[in-house]
Amino acid sequence: MTWQTGRNEIDGMISQGELAQVVPSDELAERFFEEADRHLASARAIRATDPTGSYQLAYDAARKACVALLAVQGLRATSAGGHIAVQDVVRAQFRGVFARFPELCRVRKQSEYPEVTTPTTTVDDASFAIDAAGDMLNSAQRLVQSGRLDPF
Repeated sequence: MTWQTGRNEIDGMISQGELAQVVPSDELAERFFEEADRHLASARAIRATDPTGSYQLAYDAARKACVALLAVQGLRATSAGGHIAVQDVVRAQFRGVFARFPELCRVRKQSEYPEVTTPTTTVDDASFAIDAAGDMLNSAQRLVQSGRLDPF
């Protein structure tokens, strides 16, 4: 039995060129997990002195945890889909702790492309991102280890 949650949304994203089907790879997923873990360690180390940088590293850790899930399924966001495609795939398929990913995306985008009225990223913001990314990484690793994710 293949993973069915979100199948219609994923089929649509493939048809629209936002996602591509690639060779499924547990090895690539593991590489993403290792990078995410390093990003989280770095985010923790600079949280107090550079909350914006810390937030961005935590966001990248969360994104890589999510991309690892796609790698196991043989899916990859295209340049047309980008980070939003990753967000949409995760929202369609995995819910739970992954429901925080869209908020991380929104705040990260605001910090990358601020306006005069955009609030500065705080230590509390960075802490939220680190905690959310850590939860996503742990959940993604458990999901891959469960063997429930089949190639799409």
